[in-house]
Amino acid sequence: MTTADTSAPPFGRALCAMITPFTESGSLDLDGAQRLADRLVSEGCEGLVLSGTTGESPTTTDAEKSDLIRAVREAVDGRASIVAGVGTFDTRHTVELSLAAEKAGADGLLVVAPYYSKPPQDAVEAHFREVADAAGLPLALYDIPGRTGTRIEPETLIRLAEHPRVVAVKDCSYDFLGAQKVLSRTELAYYAGCDEHNLALYAVGGAGYVSTVANVIPRHLRSVLAAFDAGDTAGAARLQQLATPLIELMMSAGLPGSVTAKAVLNELGLPAGPVRAPLRPAGREAVDGLLGEYERLVAV
Repeated sequence: MTTADTSAPPFGRALCAMITPFTESGSLDLDGAQRLADRLVSEGCEGLVLSGTTGESPTTTDAEKSDLIRAVREAVDGRASIVAGVGTFDTRHTVELSLAAEKAGADGLLVVAPYYSKPPQDAVEAHFREVADAAGLPLALYDIPGRTGTRIEPETLIRLAEHPRVVAVKDCSYDFLGAQKVLSRTELAYYAGCDEHNLALYAVGGAGYVSTVANVIPRHLRSVLAAFDAGDTAGAARLQQLATPLIELMMSAGLPGSVTAKAVLNELGLPAGPVRAPLRPAGREAVDGLLGEYERLVAV
């Protein structure tokens, strides 16, 4: 196979791993989800990933996941792709969620490596193939071994790329060499799943990003890709570097991205609400630091 053609990524280039808004009582806030989705798309997001890590998928029910897809589908009205997180540690349940997401109106599926059980690579491959065979939507495979305990090895990705419905990867492997190996040998669309890699992966042929930080600064992150596309590589690097302090605070300061993203959105008066247990809200010191860095960035 040839190197990936990034001229038309399957779900767009700039994707947001959207938080799942909850009401103060902890129930699903569908109105808030619609308002947030509309803002994100208006601010440059070409796709929204629902019920991923940032969307607190482990603590939302199957019915809530489907309700969220339907609500966001209505809000964006074809202006952006909707990719539904459906991955679980159970192949049968993952297939059920995939079929439900398709029925609810998703455009694609985000399928994480099966976690906790630590299956070997042949079992990981079989899991993805069973989901891809059952679903009628294109799949993005989610490689995040730091959370799942199981890597999707590059050779496994290369074999899975032969399946017509396996079209993309969300890469949180921190294996930049492995990502380039898969890029050079398949047509998979590679999305950076770690915001510090957005520009670096894009520069070597990646499709774009699936970003948690885009919940907060969607337009700025989109501008990084736009500058690179325009041939202004120095400008793209400068814009990426400007975002680095906020990326670090949101993603590498000891709190999950769902917690930090909701902290900033709540401070800005945007739909977010609380996180669900076992997660806990950010403390005042962390919130002040996040908000201060956000304000410094948007003032540039």
